[in-house]
Amino acid sequence: MKNLQSKLVAIQTSLKAPKNQRNSFGNYNYRSCEDILEAVKPLLKKEGLLLTISDFVNNDPLYVVATVTISDGTDTISVTAQAGIDPSKKGMDIAQCFGASSSYARKYALNGLFLIDDTKDADATNTHSKSTKTSSNWTQTTTQTLDAEKEWLPKTGKYFDNAKKAVKENRITIADVRKKYKVSKEVEKLLTS
Repeated sequence: MKNLQSKLVAIQTSLKAPKNQRNSFGNYNYRSCEDILEAVKPLLKKEGLLLTISDFVNNDPLYVVATVTISDGTDTISVTAQAGIDPSKKGMDIAQCFGASSSYARKYALNGLFLIDDTKDADATNTHSKSTKTSSNWTQTTTQTLDAEKEWLPKTGKYFDNAKKAVKENRITIADVRKKYKVSKEVEKLLTS
């Protein structure tokens, strides 16, 4: 395992994954899964390592789990990442919805394995929306956040409690909650009960 770890550290310290993609709407550059793979392939070859990527789709709630595994033929190290899938996304057919979520999850699994920091990447921070606070610390989003950037609303905890209270008091609707979070059918029932 020590051999694999030292080779992985060599890749992590020398990898340069440029932001070759441009979002003209948000006016920022970002890196895609493909950009990372293009940059890392020569380093993998140099170190004699194999990289594999696989996806698993969960049905309820609907999301994809991407697993990136690096191997030296003896030992392996794996990292996973998740992304929600919205099959009713306007302007996209079902294959595009699954593909976009898969690519997003794969990108963040690769980021985890190779220690690529996206905190300064507008793709990681841009919500494509403006927010205003209300008295219950509930953030209402004025335009819908991209689904891949949203987190699942848990069925317990302060975020769920704030959302449930705001729905109960008719300050927000389930549609408003969906603008900020991905909401499973189970959580939606709990919010409205």
